[in-house]
Amino acid sequence: MDRRGFIRLGAASVGTLALRPFGLLPALAQQSAPDYRALVCVFLFGGNDSNNTIVPMDDATYKSYTSIRGNLALTGSALTAPVTSVSGEPYAFHAKLAELASLFGSKELAVVANVGNLVQPLTRTQYQGQQAAIPSNLFSHSDQQLEWQTSIAQGHSPTGWGGRAADYIDAQKMNATNFPSFMSVAGNAELGVGAASQPLALNPGSSLALSGFNSSSASQTIYKAVTDLLTMPSGLALVQASNDILSNSLSDAAALSRALKSAPALKTVFPTTSLGAQLKQVAQIIQVQAQLGMRRQIFFASLGGFDTHTAEINTHNTLYPQLSQALAAFYNATEELGMADNVTTFTESDFSRTFQETSGGGSDHAWGSHHLVLGGAVKGGQVYGRFPSFVLGGPDDADTRGRWIPSTSVDQYGATLCSWFGIPDSAMSTVFPNLSNFSTTNLGFLG
Repeated sequence: MDRRGFIRLGAASVGTLALRPFGLLPALAQQSAPDYRALVCVFLFGGNDSNNTIVPMDDATYKSYTSIRGNLALTGSALTAPVTSVSGEPYAFHAKLAELASLFGSKELAVVANVGNLVQPLTRTQYQGQQAAIPSNLFSHSDQQLEWQTSIAQGHSPTGWGGRAADYIDAQKMNATNFPSFMSVAGNAELGVGAASQPLALNPGSSLALSGFNSSSASQTIYKAVTDLLTMPSGLALVQASNDILSNSLSDAAALSRALKSAPALKTVFPTTSLGAQLKQVAQIIQVQAQLGMRRQIFFASLGGFDTHTAEINTHNTLYPQLSQALAAFYNATEELGMADNVTTFTESDFSRTFQETSGGGSDHAWGSHHLVLGGAVKGGQVYGRFPSFVLGGPDDADTRGRWIPSTSVDQYGATLCSWFGIPDSAMSTVFPNLSNFSTTNLGFLG
């Protein structure tokens, strides 16, 4: 194991704070950050069947949808009332996504259609004839999760695109302190691993301090002894690296704890779900961004359970309300803080699922997927990109089951987010190395 690998392992063992770079956080900065911007990724682990997230409702397309999807097709009360996009096309959301349908109607939410991992634009003929570069290990959960988070569709990348964006933010000193630019409230995330920067991970609602200590004089004396030991030179490089990580993590934990304790409670009510707790924690950290000296931050949250090989309708009826209610509450919290225009939330997932159902009322692993972008800066009420043709074995199908070949790449999707975030065109190729393979580099869904 090299030193970098040891650092990752040692930092992860800290528990509440992981993958922390060297460099202690100085005293809390008190300046305001009027140009603050944050990206918030919500990863839907397992492969969300986005074919049932949003459904085109024009007569011809909806007829194809119902005839091919079979028992997975949403009809009647399983759909929200149709909402008309800015361009005039009718769409309906899954009925359990009512809050998101409302945000689409009020133009705070946009849909980016048929996004997926690509090395370059790809046609059905090229894919089936192996005539162009094809992403590695398609339809594999672990591989596609990594490719979504790294944007590298062929080969291994040690860094994520969020981490590379954080590298740029740190190199340009866009934040006033060394506090991490990337934070995960859902465990370690490859999305946030940079070449120079490292993400911070915390468990929502948990104490950030070392457990087993209290405010008594004896306890504080022991705590000081522990922290002093961490700063003593050991003469062993690996031990010193581990000590530095723990020391820095404790320092950052204390700084964040002080900032959070000084903030008034949010009035927005979040659902009592895992995703609700994660996004509440993100909102609370955004609330104290000025005290932390932050102008740019990236957050990672997640919701699992979307591997719907069977009983998909029942599973979505359980998961979709959690997603919709948590995202709506988070947006409301950003409005409460007066920062809705400064925060953009977006979804990612392993892949979508086959348009054709499987036995047991489920679907198999597929490819291109529809994704949601939410925030005050979003040019909402619109679908960006294009839906695939609902034809099995048609021009957008990788085979004969409705595995849609993406018409928009992860690179284009991420670059649009990062452009709004503050990554200039001159640095975009570092964050998304394959972006130049695509003629359109900004999809236009952010103002």
